Amino acid sequence: MAEATANGLGQHHLNAGHAHDAATAGVAPAEVHQEHPIKLYLVVWAWLFVLSACSYMVDYFGLHGYLRWSLILIFMMLKAGLIVAVFMHMAWERLALTYAIILPPILVLVFVAMMVLEADYTLLTRVTFFGAGP
Repeated sequence: MAEATANGLGQHHLNAGHAHDAATAGVAPAEVHQEHPIKLYLVVWAWLFVLSACSYMVDYFGLHGYLRWSLILIFMMLKAGLIVAVFMHMAWERLALTYAIILPPILVLVFVAMMVLEADYTLLTRVTFFGAGP
């Protein structure tokens, strides 16, 4: 880069080399993109259908309590992960961008779990010191 600037070549000429590589490969520079096979999208669609059917089966079999909500949340997160990874092309992005998008929701879930534990402790101390209430 320093040699290119010292020789009077600007950034424009350095980027032109990439366009030249694409042109020599028989592809116009504006058309350089990656296409994914249709089979990938059909497989993901099938998995989304299966996960939705499993989520429906939770209601059909009449599961209740923590098992019901755990299964519903697991199926929901799996479906959201597939959609983000494939249909939003996150699987092919840089790791830094992936961390920037995936890490905050994970941290929110950790903080929610911490609040749930704190809420149980707070309820226990209130019942212990103030009684069960009217």
